[in-house]
Amino acid sequence: MSSGSSAPSSASSAPAPSGAGAGPAAGPDGLATGFLDAAMALLARVRAEEAGTIAAAGTLLAETAASGGRLFAFGAGHSALPAQDLVYRAGGLALMNLLAGPGLVGVDVRPATLGSALERVEGYATAVLDSSPLRAGDALVIISLSGRNALPVELAQAARARGVRVIGVTSVAYAEGTTARNPSGTFLKDHCDVVLDNKIAVGDAELSVEGIGAPFAPASTVVTSAVLQAVMASAAGALLERGVEPPMLRSGNVDGGHDWNAEVFATYRDRIFYQH
Repeated sequence: MSSGSSAPSSASSAPAPSGAGAGPAAGPDGLATGFLDAAMALLARVRAEEAGTIAAAGTLLAETAASGGRLFAFGAGHSALPAQDLVYRAGGLALMNLLAGPGLVGVDVRPATLGSALERVEGYATAVLDSSPLRAGDALVIISLSGRNALPVELAQAARARGVRVIGVTSVAYAEGTTARNPSGTFLKDHCDVVLDNKIAVGDAELSVEGIGAPFAPASTVVTSAVLQAVMASAAGALLERGVEPPMLRSGNVDGGHDWNAEVFATYRDRIFYQH
């Protein structure tokens, strides 16, 4: 089931950022407000246009968990941030695990540009999968804003070939406004069971003003993290509908939180990999 709105954002066919228009006031307060307005507008679009795919992604995760499958999330570079936000966090689904490889988790290498280069290395995705616990019947969330590089495309292809169901979180605008940068000539969105479009315009910058040479104020992390937390909420509801209490984590900074989490870890120790 490949789904998701294919309508481009209002700025996907032009270099101007999606928050552009009359433009915010150039002062610090005006620019701050302009960014927040742009981010809220993107979230409103996601709510209006992606409700069905958010529900489909939540259902896929719930079906996987209810049948004994394991859940993983992957992102490289800054796309790793929303993936990490799903794993071992207060109020989060305890079953979410991070799939990672050297040089891919945020900007954890020096120079930081090496991480960008690794996303274009053919065959690296297979190496990451080979060293991971993923198996048939699991589910994998792959986050890639552009979805054009070898790593996310090959990872989605290889995971599905192994019987893993894939949810892609990406900007469809990139597939419409850029060329693929991998041998298949395809994008992440072409190799997923569910596609979530975060509506981010090509370039990931919401503001531009005279005197600043490049567009600025990226919103992809804010929007993608919100989309994925909506998916987690949907998955929790879908599990409850199936008669399964969702294993949610509590904050360790509230009384009883550690004891609660210890019970969850013990119950699901065979599906939680960040504990060992």
